[in-house]
Amino acid sequence: MDVVIASTNRNKVEEISQMLKGSKFKIISLLDFKDKNLPEIEEDGLTFEENARKKALIIAKLTGRLTLADDSGLMVDTLNGRPGVHSARYSGKDATPEENNRKLLEELKDVPTKKRTARFVCVIAVARPSGKVSVVEGLCEGLIAKEIRGADGFGYDPLFIVPEYDKTFAELGSAVKNKISHRAIAIQKAVEILTGLSEQEKG
Repeated sequence: MDVVIASTNRNKVEEISQMLKGSKFKIISLLDFKDKNLPEIEEDGLTFEENARKKALIIAKLTGRLTLADDSGLMVDTLNGRPGVHSARYSGKDATPEENNRKLLEELKDVPTKKRTARFVCVIAVARPSGKVSVVEGLCEGLIAKEIRGADGFGYDPLFIVPEYDKTFAELGSAVKNKISHRAIAIQKAVEILTGLSEQEKG
């Protein structure tokens, strides 16, 4: 069963593909549709769910295939939930992860460890070409480090400490991260939906 991942972010596509490794789904990403001139979808929703739904629906209709889209980000309590849906462009439209991390560290420079609580949020929408959409969510609670820690991962991974391990995602590495992360939790729920749809097709 083909499933399109509605993303051109190679890191995200690779991570989701690793999480679905061994499943019965054949993973395709927007990187495989370069010759189709698919439009770049603006993430202008006010919530992760709005963005995930929009991406999944548009790509499902354009490709005629079952589509999985996620929108995810970091929510820091003392910043009233920022960067939130703006996580990827926190320090500007074309911001690099390094620039976003520097901005976050600067904003939290006087905040003590106990008040640096945060969570990663991942919302996944599974859309059928017919327009039907199912949505699931995954959360991972943690703390924001006071400095960059670790070399693995991407985005805010070098700053996000998982208390149970006292390590950042970037220090834990993908093998552990892909079992406990917000995206891993959401993917597990999404697989249940995909499996159900696969069974329906067989029936």
